[in-house]
Amino acid sequence: MATNSARASAAQYAARLVATVDAPLDPASADAPEVRHWPGRKLLVQRGDTELVGRDLDGSGAEVRFPAPWPRRFGSVAVSPEADLAVFAGVHALQAVDPTGAVRWEVRHGCWSAAVCTDAHASFAEYADDHDHGHADSGSAAFSSDGKLVWAHVRNYAGEGVEEEWLILDPADGRVLARAETMTVGSGSFHSPHPNPAYMALTVGEGDEDSPVLWGRWDGATFSIQRFVEEVFLAASPSGEHLVATDPGQWALYLRRAEDGVELGRLDAADAVPQSGDGRPCWDYEAAFPDDDTIVAGLESAAGGPDHWLVDARTMTLRGRIDYPFPISGSPRSAGRGTWYTGAEDRTALHLWSLPHDG
Repeated sequence: MATNSARASAAQYAARLVATVDAPLDPASADAPEVRHWPGRKLLVQRGDTELVGRDLDGSGAEVRFPAPWPRRFGSVAVSPEADLAVFAGVHALQAVDPTGAVRWEVRHGCWSAAVCTDAHASFAEYADDHDHGHADSGSAAFSSDGKLVWAHVRNYAGEGVEEEWLILDPADGRVLARAETMTVGSGSFHSPHPNPAYMALTVGEGDEDSPVLWGRWDGATFSIQRFVEEVFLAASPSGEHLVATDPGQWALYLRRAEDGVELGRLDAADAVPQSGDGRPCWDYEAAFPDDDTIVAGLESAAGGPDHWLVDARTMTLRGRIDYPFPISGSPRSAGRGTWYTGAEDRTALHLWSLPHDG
């Protein structure tokens, strides 16, 4: 971690509070609220055991609720930019649900349970009380930035030779448009949409020190994938020209060109922030890219509160430390052009931030 003297001498950049948004669900029975964003669209999303709530953050503040087909421990969920469809990525199936609770479509797949379940379960009720299914590994899903595609990481039905696949589906009916083997053995994954709807990033966690990023492109006919070994995707720049990632060891930030994946620069945590005698500094697994020239990145800190820093994306150098007007919690996370967000300490709200115009 950074020494106290290094922190004290670093340039300070005051974060400007844009808004504080209360969470719609009780944190005792729900995940922390998140911001999902696409060009021109921003939603607060919170998953509870029985429902998913989405709230418009750009205009009316309208709220939509999707009944959940299974509790949150059984998988993750994606919501469309128009908030008219949610795709729940479960242990045995992808299920698309509209706000009335109607199932628009379902795509069943192989089990994510570590027990290597080979049954083609037809409903959640068949394994709802099973311990192994309740503690299974997981895939994930996401909508493209224009809402016209669903990308999903699943397991197939190959029995003992089960393989993981990346699917591209039509959100209207669940029809599989393209598929490719990921060549991974994942315990969990997450998707990161890109401003260009033809692109998507998939980070697959394979253990403490293993994690590839698959950088996918679909042009309507060809599904191409570029693989970045031992990286964790963090954010894309608002223009979509650049990507930022870290490694599973959290040693460095890597800036890549989105078009071809070429590394343009990196920032080692140990070089950026002086190291104390207690250990080396590590970047967080989350960061934001509020504008094309600026990355907001966090350093893991054992000394209490979050430690967020401003990085110049043009030179991959540290500009200074971010100063918040009150205590916040967690890593900086992307909230769309010009903003990022953090959580409230009690998980009952989230805070949207921007930099001053002279920042």
